[in-house]
Amino acid sequence: MKAVGHGTWTSDRADELEHLVAEATRTHAQPAHAHIDLSGVDRMDTFGALLLERLRRAWTRDGVEPRVVGLKRRYSVLIQEMSRTGREAHPAVRPHEAMVERLGHNVVNIAHDAHSLLNFVGATVAAALRTMAQPRTFRFTSTVNQIDRVGLRAVPIIVLITFLIGCILAQQGIFHFRRFGADIYVVDMVGVLVLRELGVLIVSIMIAGRSGSAYTAELGSMRMREEVDALRVMGFDPVEILVIPRLLALVIALPLLTFIGSMSALVGGGLVAWLYGGITPGVFMDRLKDAISIDHFMVGMIKAPFMAAVIGIVACMEGLRVGGSAESLGQHTTASVVKAIFLVIVMDGLFAMFFASIDM
Repeated sequence: MKAVGHGTWTSDRADELEHLVAEATRTHAQPAHAHIDLSGVDRMDTFGALLLERLRRAWTRDGVEPRVVGLKRRYSVLIQEMSRTGREAHPAVRPHEAMVERLGHNVVNIAHDAHSLLNFVGATVAAALRTMAQPRTFRFTSTVNQIDRVGLRAVPIIVLITFLIGCILAQQGIFHFRRFGADIYVVDMVGVLVLRELGVLIVSIMIAGRSGSAYTAELGSMRMREEVDALRVMGFDPVEILVIPRLLALVIALPLLTFIGSMSALVGGGLVAWLYGGITPGVFMDRLKDAISIDHFMVGMIKAPFMAAVIGIVACMEGLRVGGSAESLGQHTTASVVKAIFLVIVMDGLFAMFFASIDM
């Protein structure tokens, strides 16, 4: 089979040439032999050479080695370069080298995230100081609206979840303590765990998933619609306008939700202790007064504002890093929730060591 090329094989005739090459490969799908005569080709550029190579490789896959004849000498180097394109052997990557490479990328990404977080903390502190110096610039209405959204509207789900957590703790405690005749000590366990650790931790994790993701999605959508850039053009600081009200709302709302959640968990634990363990409410309250002190309550309440600040900063930072696509919005929203929960748990561990060191 003989294929003849003529005229100009340049990008100006892209549609026509692609149609001719596709027609040739379709009409002569499995030729016994093939000659490509290019003696009639006057001009050829990279696009034409690429189409020629595509035709030659299509026939080569069927076991035929096409011969190119009549090619002008000035185009031989171009054809040779096209023939080598895509045939370079990729260097073999050993499994341990790939693992080290992934580890290196992860370390660099973690360092980059830590650097970005520190930068954003600095920008937030600077914006807060400017707001304190000029109270008239503080967005009071926006802050109240955010407190309503992240605080008041979160009360039902917080009460429900913490109530169930308290019920589960009490039921499991009674089930296991009963073997040793120590049912009453379930009150100590529920009181200390809820007030010191689980109350603030469960509420913080739920707020990170509920409000933190909302913050990231809101700011990310504003980034995609270029509203954040518009604020900068008008001379406003996006951190001062968008971040400070949300962050302050979380710092105010999370301690209140922690208190409500802790009380709900204690109610759930007392109810199960009464119905399942036979511990009457009066006995439960008397034992609870002996088991806990104001220090247990203060430990949980002291943690709450710091965890709120971490959740708010991470959520707003990820929101302001969103690119221009929906995929980027989804990735940063997921990253916001994961990072916030991780940092909340790490902070809870650090606080536990700190309070243990000061015997509190």
